[in-house]
Amino acid sequence: MFARPAAGLEDTARGREAQALLRNCVHCGFCLPACPTYRVTGNELDSPRGRIYLIKQLVEGAPASATTRGHLDRCLTCRACERACPSGVEYGRLVELGRELVDERVPRAATERAMRAAFVAVLSRRRLFTALLRIGQAVRGALPARLRERIPPRPAVRAAAITRRHARRVVLLEGCVQPGLAPGINAATARVLDRLGIGVERVRGEQCCGALGQHLGHADRALEQARRNVAACCAALDAGAETIVSTASACGLMVKDYGRLLCGDPEYADRARRVSAATRDIAEVIRPEDLEQAGLRRGSGPHVAWQAPCTLQHGQRLGGRVESLLEAAGFELTPTTEQTLCCGSAGTYSILQPELSAELRRRKVAALTGGAPQLIATANIGCLEHLRGASGVPVRHWIELVAEALEGTAR
Repeated sequence: MFARPAAGLEDTARGREAQALLRNCVHCGFCLPACPTYRVTGNELDSPRGRIYLIKQLVEGAPASATTRGHLDRCLTCRACERACPSGVEYGRLVELGRELVDERVPRAATERAMRAAFVAVLSRRRLFTALLRIGQAVRGALPARLRERIPPRPAVRAAAITRRHARRVVLLEGCVQPGLAPGINAATARVLDRLGIGVERVRGEQCCGALGQHLGHADRALEQARRNVAACCAALDAGAETIVSTASACGLMVKDYGRLLCGDPEYADRARRVSAATRDIAEVIRPEDLEQAGLRRGSGPHVAWQAPCTLQHGQRLGGRVESLLEAAGFELTPTTEQTLCCGSAGTYSILQPELSAELRRRKVAALTGGAPQLIATANIGCLEHLRGASGVPVRHWIELVAEALEGTAR
């Protein structure tokens, strides 16, 4: 697809990037059946190919409209289309560019801008979010049903209980909402790594990874958060940490993208590439043989349905890793359908696009529970909380299940 940049994009880096990205699309349509929103609405403008046509028009100077914005906003950025595309179209970057152009030419209503700014301000501040969450949990019983279902009960947390020091050390990213919603995830990670002879440390000055700002139109804030994280993580790597570990696949994907996002910043470009190259999802740190050597027997644990977050299977391309680890830990994986279908969480999408999100969640829960699992396992806090709200089967992070298996408490 050839595009002629106009409306200020002529002879600019962004215009040239748009040309290069659009050129790869050959209109084949392989992306349509992979797209969750197209499968729900049946409208081609809610498909990657349709949105690419809209983005091409924006790049060539066509006026932006509410219709264009609506179709771009309905994209989950799940990137399933990238896995289906035979031409290697980087659709995730294209849709970011399209949203930027629409927002520049037709600013959102003041109320919508304020809501998005509030999401970024609250959700990206760990202490503030946790404090507000604890207040909500304290009065949860008195809240209306629709609000109450969005606030999970406060979980009991088992402390890491680690006393040994290890020569091998990794940085464990804390995250923003995960410590408040599910503090047991990072505690379980620390216990598992301790069992494998790896120490865990946190970095001072860690910020939100920036994904929220990046997807909600606050790119400058996202880049500033990325810079602070790069500085903090580089200091830890210089001090001997061997890698940077994320237990939330969405955050890990964002950190792995720092090298691209900061490639034009002469002060941070090299360090950002270093941090991206050193970042691993926890599933990349643990090996099945590590669990087998710990004495775990295959097929001895509960039946589990595995839900692969889009950021893990499409973004980081780590499909199959967690399944192997769960099986090595003794869990029996139940058959599921619609493995590549997004659950509808997608950050704040479940709030901003509630109808589409709810329908995708309904389909995903049905696909996961068809094999009668005792548990559903996932790898991202957003997916976990979103599915939990509609599933009659408990939803857990897979690393918690592995920790319990190692400790003989799997249930």
